[in-house]
This record gives sequence, structure tokens and C-alpha cells, in this order.
Amino acid sequence: MPPLRPKSSEKAESSPPPDRTRETVDERASRRFYQTNPIEQRVRDVGLAGLTPAEKKTYVHSRLIQPVAEHRIPLSNKTEREFWKHVTKDGLPIRRLRSQYSWGKDKSGRDFGSYDVAEFERRSLKQARLTALDILHRHFLAKRELAPEPCAEEELEAERARRKEMAALRRELYGEIPGTLANDPEWDDVAPIPQNEPDDALAKIAYPDDYAEAVSYLRAVMAAEECSARCLRLTEHVISMNPAHYTVWLYRFKIVSVLNLPVPDEIQWLNEVALANLKNYQIWHHRQLLIDHYFPLIASDNDAIKKLGKSETDFITLILAEDTKNYHVWSYRQYLVKKLGLWTVNELGSTQSMIEDDVRNNSAWSHRFFVVFSDPNASTANLPATAHDPKVPSSVVDREVAYAKEKIVMAPQNQSGWNYLRGVLAKGGRALASVDDFASRFVSDLGQDGETVQSSHALDLLADVAREKGETDRAVLCLRRLWEKWDPVREGYWKHRAAELERTA
Repeated sequence: MPPLRPKSSEKAESSPPPDRTRETVDERASRRFYQTNPIEQRVRDVGLAGLTPAEKKTYVHSRLIQPVAEHRIPLSNKTEREFWKHVTKDGLPIRRLRSQYSWGKDKSGRDFGSYDVAEFERRSLKQARLTALDILHRHFLAKRELAPEPCAEEELEAERARRKEMAALRRELYGEIPGTLANDPEWDDVAPIPQNEPDDALAKIAYPDDYAEAVSYLRAVMAAEECSARCLRLTEHVISMNPAHYTVWLYRFKIVSVLNLPVPDEIQWLNEVALANLKNYQIWHHRQLLIDHYFPLIASDNDAIKKLGKSETDFITLILAEDTKNYHVWSYRQYLVKKLGLWTVNELGSTQSMIEDDVRNNSAWSHRFFVVFSDPNASTANLPATAHDPKVPSSVVDREVAYAKEKIVMAPQNQSGWNYLRGVLAKGGRALASVDDFASRFVSDLGQDGETVQSSHALDLLADVAREKGETDRAVLCLRRLWEKWDPVREGYWKHRAAELERTA
């Protein structure tokens, strides 16, 4: 049946063409279907009952074309010839578009049929681009497999760029998120070992995709005991995402030591990581391992040791300016002083400066005690921290007692100064009674109506002084006033001390 024509050609010519700029894929498919199947258009317009007998015959023939062509309806030779004669006479399309075609859905669940035509064509071009890139990618893999020599750097760079573009297209088109390492040809020879957690695990950790991929490759190279430049870069990548991953730090040190990489360069990199992660412990342990590894190489070069000591103390000062009581940094500083022999006036002066800035900085007080009383030139090795050391000069003890008293006067209720004073007296082998008059300056009219106490720590010290002198009643009085008024928070502790005194009296 020939296509239906409008009754008035003039009217058809005068009507404006339809606007198809925003036509969807489904709309275009439907339009094309009816253009190639005019009898279907007629059925849609007037219904099957509204067709003429000739149109009904044509409609039946059109519906039988595919079943007859596929021999799903058996016909005799004569009948089949007659059938195809009518098909040819009516000009019916033997191959035609399907009605209600399903185009599928995109990564977000949107039906492709709802795309406008221009949008769908752009997607098709991206799919074609991805296919072309994949062909080039496979060609690269085959060439590298067969080539006797490693690929040139420009070829590797081209492949990296290609994989990066492919990853972006896959993400956009299909929602796939391939990792950065999987896109790098440098890692093609490594089979990553993923985290193996059972399906019924009580609490699975939802690792980010990039981190899970990086750690999978890390497991693989660690299992192979590979120490290479790419593994060093991998550790940096993992540390950038999780600086508390202690295993990767140990592996990184192994790489540095096996490859004999320059320790100053590693420390320079480590400085940036430390500034970004002030509370991280692994950084300072790694730093200590580096110094232990590096020191034997410069042990005979005093200038190199001094240079290292200065650079390290300068950086420690920078860190402590950000976090004055960072335990990990202070621990490393003690290690450094002992390792490099930094028993110097400068080191002592730095503690004094920090105490001047904050007299309550207990870390600075502790480091000062370490510097003063652990110097191998003026102390006995392996003694307990508060044991009497006859090797310590009296002048040093006098100096430190005076220093502690000076700072206590500035902040009588600061426990750091009092603890330091006790430690100095113990190191010097001096009795607590030697500072009885000093401590008494902060307590007056004890046990009387006009009692004043400027420092509960002074009262605590006076209790020990009285015990040392055998004045049990006075010692108990000091402790009683502590739990009754001046430090009731630790009432149980003070009562225990008093009971011990009375029991041993």
C-alpha cells in the first residue's frame, strides 16, 4: 500500500515543518516506525475496525512478513508465492523498525529513550571514543608483551594519558571507578591482593576506593619483598591517605635502607608530612629509624653531626611552636640529645626559653631535668631518675634549686616547679628540709583561724619535711588540712598518706 498523502498538497506545503530540536530518542524511533509502516499509522488513527477491506488485507500481510520469512508459519509453495506477490505489490517493508523498542538505562537509571537526540549522539560519540582508546590500549599491551626492550618513556606517558581518559569516560558513561594504579602501566605486572573479609563479617570497614586499591597493591609488593622506587612512591601515596598506617612506615624505611637512599632527602620529605600531622606517632618513630641508620655514616664527621643536630633541633622548635606539649616530639628530642650528644648550653637554653613562655609546660621541665642530670660528662649512667648521683656537681644542684625557686615564686600553684625542685634535691642527695624555709613562705598560721595557703604543693612538701624530721603530728596536720580544705579532690590519697604515717610512727 503506497504511503498516504494529504488531500491538499498546498495545505501541506504551507504548514511549517515540525520542531525536532528537542525530540527524544523514543519520539524519533516512533516517528520513524510509523514513517516506514504507514498501515500501522492508519491503525493507530482509526483503529482496526475503521480500516477498509483492502487496508485490512494489507495490515494482515504486514504482520505476517516476519513470521513467514522466518518460516514460523508453514505455507505451501503456491501460497507463499502469492503472499510475497502481494507484499511487493503493496510496497510493504520487509525489514522495519520495531515498535516500543527498549534502549536501556544509563548509570543513574535514566532511560536512554528519554534522552534528546543531540544528547544521545554525544553519548554515542563518547562510546566510540572509548572503543577506539581500548583498541589502542590493547595494542600497547600486545606490543609490550612481544617487544624485547622496555617501552620508551613517551609510550608509557601516552598510555597513562590514554588510561586516564578511558577511566574518565567509563566513570561518566557507566559509573565505573577504576583506581589510579590500575590506570598506570607501571603497575601492570602486579596482581593486587585485596582485603579478604568474610561476607558475614560483624563490622566491615568501608574503605574508600582509592585507599583500598593502594593498600591492595601494597600487600602485593610487600609479599614479594620488592624494594624499588615505585614502591617508595606507593608508600607515599598510602601515607598521604592514612599517615597512621604503621606497617607502611616500616616498609618505607626498609626501602630507604635497602636502596641506600639519601637520608637527608627522606627527612626533608618527612618534615612536610610531620607539619601536616602533628599528633602522628609513626612519623617520629620513622625519623628515629632514619637517624639510627644515618648516624654511623657520619659518626666520624663532627661537622656533619653538628649540621644534623642543628637542622633537627630547628625543626623540633618549629613543631613545638605549633604544639608545645607534643609528647612524641619531646620523646624524640630526648633521643636526639642522647644520640648526637647535644648536652649543650643551647639545649639547656631552649628549655629555659620554653619555660619562660609557659611556666606550666611540664614537658619543658622534664626535658630540662633530662639535659641537666643525664649528661654523661656530669652524671652516673643507668641510675634511676631520682636516685642520688654523687657525680653531679654541687654547683649544678645549687643552680637548679635556685632556678626552680625562682619559677615557683612566679606560679606557686604550678606543680611542675615543685616536682622539679624535689627531683633536683634527690639528685643532689639533699634533704627536703633544706627547703623548709622556702616552702613555709607559702603557708602561714596552719591549723589556725587565719590560715592561708598559697600553694597546696608547698603544704604537701612541708608534710614530707615534717616526716623527714620525725614530726609525725605536724606531717599529719599538713595532710589533714589538704583533704579538709586545700585539696579535697584527693581526699582519699591524703588520708592514705596520713594513715601510713601514723602506722609507722
